[in-house]
Amino acid sequence: MAMINKNLKFLRGQQGLTQKQLAEKLGLKQAAIGAYEEERATPPLASLLDLSKIFNVNLDDLVRQDLSKSPEKERKRIAVSRGREVLAITVDSQNRENVELVTQKASAGYMSGYQDVEFVKELPKISLPVLPRNRTYRAFEIQGDSMIPIQPGSIIFGEYLESIDGIKNGKLYIIMTRQDGIVFKRVFNLSEDKSKLLLVSDNRQYAPYTVDASDVLEIWTAKAFFTNQFPDAQIAPSPVTDNMAHTIVQLQEELSRLRRK
Repeated sequence: MAMINKNLKFLRGQQGLTQKQLAEKLGLKQAAIGAYEEERATPPLASLLDLSKIFNVNLDDLVRQDLSKSPEKERKRIAVSRGREVLAITVDSQNRENVELVTQKASAGYMSGYQDVEFVKELPKISLPVLPRNRTYRAFEIQGDSMIPIQPGSIIFGEYLESIDGIKNGKLYIIMTRQDGIVFKRVFNLSEDKSKLLLVSDNRQYAPYTVDASDVLEIWTAKAFFTNQFPDAQIAPSPVTDNMAHTIVQLQEELSRLRRK
């Protein structure tokens, strides 16, 4: 961690923070910041993670790279501030944001690792060329049949929504909450102060339910989906159709019988 002391002093100066102010943000004493910058002590992992968020830089770069020699855009290529939270993203070799895929298998881990750059780095990367550029997307593999006709296992491409204020009633969103994890629903603001959200399934066999806005960790506006499962035909039974099908089966059986003779 030879660079942490130099980077800490450099980044603190860039943001115009005193040692005391930075210490207050970290819940530490001013003397601790002095010790870190003078390389008399090494910040623990918890403090390093906090510093990464405060200065909006990649943790690995904070520890290993001389950030004073890196362009600001390059320093912020992985951890960026989006609304209330720090959204972990990754970029390709041309500095374009990737679209990470959160599979059903990875969804449980995503609940705890969604702000961890190292976790996000390990997610599969996929591409959908028709999506507009210069926006942040993530893809989620949905579970269950609550949103039929969109089939279980479908992949929903979501655009990051910074604030609940941006929700449009009745539109489709991927919502991640502390209680329910990742769900794909139609969302409605229930109150003027937007403290309650109503989540509604397209499959009406599932009852709507409410969540507290304060419980919401991430919101992604559904923009597209991919599926390799076609929905079953939803056609009401028809006597005429049934009779035609029965006649065709009889003709096929008779033709097979004649060929065997």
